Amino acid sequence: MRVWPGAPYPLGATWDGVGVNFAIFSEHATRVELCLFDSPDGEVESVTIPLPEHTDMVWHGYLPDVRPGQLYGYRVHGPFDPEKGFRFNPNKLVLDPYTKVVGRAVRWDESLFGFQYGQDDTTFDERDSAPYAPLAAVIDSAFTWGDDRPLRTPWHETLIYELHVKGFSKLNPHIPEPLRGTYLGLASEPAIRHLTTLGVTAVELMPVHHHLNDWHLTRRGLTNYWGYNTLAYFAPEVRYATSQSAQEAVREFKMMVRALHSANLEVILDVVYNHSAEGNHTGPTLSLRGIDNTSYYRLQPNEPRFYQDFTGCGNTLNMRSPRVLQLIMDSLRYWVNEMHVDGFRFDLASALARELHAVDKLGAFFDIIHQDPVLSQVKLIAEPWDLGEGGYQVGNFPTKWTEWNGKYRDAVRRFWRGDGAGVSELATRLSGSSDLYEQSGRRPYASINFVTAHDGFTLAGSCQLQPEAQRSERREQRRRGESQSQLELRCRGADRRSTRPGSARSSAPEHHGHAVALGRCADDQRRRRTRTHAARQQQRLLPGQRSRLDVMGEHTGPPRVLRLYAPGSFVSGKSIPCCAGASFFRDAGFAARMSWTLPGSIPPGGK
Repeated sequence: MRVWPGAPYPLGATWDGVGVNFAIFSEHATRVELCLFDSPDGEVESVTIPLPEHTDMVWHGYLPDVRPGQLYGYRVHGPFDPEKGFRFNPNKLVLDPYTKVVGRAVRWDESLFGFQYGQDDTTFDERDSAPYAPLAAVIDSAFTWGDDRPLRTPWHETLIYELHVKGFSKLNPHIPEPLRGTYLGLASEPAIRHLTTLGVTAVELMPVHHHLNDWHLTRRGLTNYWGYNTLAYFAPEVRYATSQSAQEAVREFKMMVRALHSANLEVILDVVYNHSAEGNHTGPTLSLRGIDNTSYYRLQPNEPRFYQDFTGCGNTLNMRSPRVLQLIMDSLRYWVNEMHVDGFRFDLASALARELHAVDKLGAFFDIIHQDPVLSQVKLIAEPWDLGEGGYQVGNFPTKWTEWNGKYRDAVRRFWRGDGAGVSELATRLSGSSDLYEQSGRRPYASINFVTAHDGFTLAGSCQLQPEAQRSERREQRRRGESQSQLELRCRGADRRSTRPGSARSSAPEHHGHAVALGRCADDQRRRRTRTHAARQQQRLLPGQRSRLDVMGEHTGPPRVLRLYAPGSFVSGKSIPCCAGASFFRDAGFAARMSWTLPGSIPPGGK
């Protein structure tokens, strides 16, 4: 096979209509081999080609005889010295981090680990992982977009519905069965009709980057359903496509975006750039670890054998490395320019801001995004916390960023459950949380208001009357001065135990998920609080104020609509979303719409 020098940019495998340029970064490698495979079932590469050129730490070569669809991987040679952070092992085939699609997923086997599995991670494993390793595929990115263009919906008009691509449509009888659980299922007419009927303006897709099902889950017959375990930052998840062809997965994703845009629905991706799927020092060697462990990951300063873990997932990407920053920025621009998405929600965004140890809101990552002509113009949403020290950063992100407002969530949940939240705290959150965003020059729409999300706190858990044990816990919490979030982390286990199979709540219909639980909880609260409703109003509201929480719809009917009427109108007779349009619609298959209406719009009769 002919091999030409090629170019160090762009990274990845790039088809130019004639041949394919291959380029991969590795600062400490001594040799890089490109391995080509004839089929996904191939156990041994058909051709192994040492990349001929090494420019600015990038290994590259051009193959004029390669075409789209070609499967490939790399073998990267270098030192194996875990005590110094080096984990090169050319016996392990590694995935190109710039691959646009994964042509073969992981097939779990002990040979995927760079060390002798079951022994110390400093041992060296000589078994070939090629029959089991994930394979990248060359793609032709051509697609007819027509007149598709960014919608640019203003923030103050944005209503977001978070959903899981598979879960949203898998059991929907109105969607054709072959399309259920896929990108095309979300793009189908029944799905779009449902979303537009709700009145949302954007869908936020839980991770669609190719992710890994951990071995310990696979051996138990389980999967990583949510997908917060990214392995390839440019590749759409093939499992959400109707076709098993890697090429078709990319095309189907683009078809979905085009269809949603035609219905005036923006597409926001939930992205996980804070860690990779390779786990801690005892994890497999699948991609970044085998390409250049010390460059891609944050290692313990005094013990580089181990990783700094601000994510709870075993590792943290090294945002101090220019090449890691480039990887993330190239990925983001690819999804905007080539896949036409409208924005991103960054999982554990505080981890991206850690320059040294503390969170730095003026970190290089945010500086780069701020000046980028493409990314600075799309929707940027931060989950403003991670698991490290000082990781809770609600209100501390820079301009151009919006944030999941955890304080809004906590205030609404406490007020709803009668846990002592004052009306002043609630009013501050409903009116835009100026205490968090005004000093940085951001407007109220910087606050993404939500009550429940995919983090395990359901609407049922938000509104249910707490058992005596949990009420006692709350009294103890107030005595200790704990935060609401700390308490909920400790109460989560009790909430889950109370919904185990066989319990009273678990006997209710399950096919409507949280909607069933919400209706039941709301009815229960209304029955219990009817006699004290007037007294509670006097306690919570100022003189002359009126409020009413109205839950509409039967348990098996359409999605509930929650309306919180509050005084102090700006525009008489107009109902506006919480915090001037930054409400959140949560859950696949269920939406709760919270709006607050000002006095001139309160219907006759005090409703």
